[in-house]
Amino acid sequence: MAEWIFFMHPPRDNFIATMTADERSAFAAHRDWLARLDTAGVLLVAGPTLGTVNTGVGIFTADDEASARRIIADEPVTSGGFMRGDLRPIQLGYLNPRTESEPVT
Repeated sequence: MAEWIFFMHPPRDNFIATMTADERSAFAAHRDWLARLDTAGVLLVAGPTLGTVNTGVGIFTADDEASARRIIADEPVTSGGFMRGDLRPIQLGYLNPRTESEPVT
């Protein structure tokens, strides 16, 4: 099993604050897609970067590049043309097993 990082590059600055109704609808489907990846046990982390440039980042596991590409083919925001996707292999040198309930201080 290998890890893959998927960047979702926005079409403009301040994307989160300026999304259209169609973009918001695509992101509702995107949340469902992430939930399916989580349920399947392949999603490690996902979320947007904050500030002016709202690049989305997701890290997941897949057997190989062909499998990773099949996973992202179903992602509705990039497949719908709302953002540009960029898939790359990543080597995780350290993964902290911290859970959501543990605050970062």
